[in-house]
Amino acid sequence: MTGEPEADRAVPDDSAADEPISDLTLAEVLAGAAEELPGVSVDIDGDLTSWSAAGRPFATLVGEWAEFHLAPAIARAALRTPDAAASPRGAEWVSFSPEVFDDPATDRAEAWFLSAHRLATAIRH
Repeated sequence: MTGEPEADRAVPDDSAADEPISDLTLAEVLAGAAEELPGVSVDIDGDLTSWSAAGRPFATLVGEWAEFHLAPAIARAALRTPDAAASPRGAEWVSFSPEVFDDPATDRAEAWFLSAHRLATAIRH
């Protein structure tokens, strides 16, 4: 007995295990997001799909492995989330290959795609 009241003990959070699996693939989520954005170019070269805007590549996909070019603060935060890793493309690129493509993974993929597009189209001084 630790002397802690029963109500103060941490209860494991199993809610993540209860997330529904998406009917969409990662490719479908990214393609859908791209359709809503102005000035996006898509290049398909074999298994590699690349999206660019304003002449700047901002996202890629090979199979179920996506990479996003993010602002430094967003990239650092993204690297602390499940299924994300540093990309060999550079410090501001984040790789994402979700083990389970549930609603939170879908949300992250779409949010990072949109964020990467904003960065690519931002006015540079």
